[in-house]
Amino acid sequence: MAADETPDSLLSAFRDGFDQEAAAVSRAPGRVNIIGEHTDYNGGLVMPMAIDRAIRVAFRARDDRTVRLVSLDFDARTEFSLNSIEKDPAAPWSDYVRGVAHVMQQAGRALRGIDAAIAGDVPRGAGLSSSAAFEVACVNAFAHAAGLKLEALETIKLAQRAENQFVGVMCGIMDQFVSLLGEAGRALLLDCRSLEYDLVPLDAERCSVVVADTGVKHELGATEYNSRRAECESAAAKLSGREGALLRDVERSVFESRRGDLTSGEMKRAGHVFSENERVLSGREALKAADYGEFGRLMYASHESLREKFEVSCEELDAMVEAARASPGVLGARMTGGGFGGCTVNLVETAATTAFSHSLARGYRDRTGRDADIMVFRPGPGASVEAV
Repeated sequence: MAADETPDSLLSAFRDGFDQEAAAVSRAPGRVNIIGEHTDYNGGLVMPMAIDRAIRVAFRARDDRTVRLVSLDFDARTEFSLNSIEKDPAAPWSDYVRGVAHVMQQAGRALRGIDAAIAGDVPRGAGLSSSAAFEVACVNAFAHAAGLKLEALETIKLAQRAENQFVGVMCGIMDQFVSLLGEAGRALLLDCRSLEYDLVPLDAERCSVVVADTGVKHELGATEYNSRRAECESAAAKLSGREGALLRDVERSVFESRRGDLTSGEMKRAGHVFSENERVLSGREALKAADYGEFGRLMYASHESLREKFEVSCEELDAMVEAARASPGVLGARMTGGGFGGCTVNLVETAATTAFSHSLARGYRDRTGRDADIMVFRPGPGASVEAV
């Protein structure tokens, strides 16, 4: 299915669920972060891309304050009133819709009720930000139904706020940002401090992005993530002389001259963040020059830094990267996401993706005894709303 193509099953589900035709479809893609890991909450640089998989919301405005929802993925339906929005323990998938409506009204946006059918092909639980895609699609659907014109940054911040304040997940802004503003055939370099961004060419005819799920998520992940974040914050405070500073606010030369003021952990974490920001900038230049070999080298270096300095890799992630190195057509590989399990992201020559995927699966199984879930993506378009 093309990135902008609405499946007939979604429109049929709307018709069956509400005895009328949908008026429009709001679509928002998932994303994968190609390089720039654990830099976002340090005010640093990231380079994600929107993928050619999306969440779609077929909808029609109502004349009252009721929101009725049908989910194809969960084979469920629920409804609520815009006058009283609470979480629904029986339909937690609907909390993203409820949260979006809640924060939009908190921000003073007057909404109308909608009927909506929801479906997606962004794999859940694989670090591809299906939740951010869902939120962006819902903000756009509610805005369109109410005749609201939102600036891009307002849409992004409303979607993020829904997840932070209503759903209760403290995500950064990267996921919603690239879901809205990504473009086909391009990666997006985002400065998480200034929110300035740059769209960078990524030729899908020459290379594809392959995500490989290790199938493991170690229990210590959340605790260790919080520990790494705290070490970054304490390093930034020591180096800058003020609480609340970000590592991005510190010059590399200050870090180099004052390493002795940091604990061993702080020095390692800060060292990764400084070098990773530099790799993102170098990666932009490599992509602009279509030097995919150099970009792949930066990906390998990123993984090494995440393993040695940030210490968030694990046996399975390392095995997946090793299996990738030994596979045909690979240009680069690294872990992506919080770490301690989850996925790797691989840059692969497009002509070799099938051979690479088979080799990677076999190599990972040989090393770990585990099966890998392997997905091939191209950089897809950002969010849109289209009349049916």
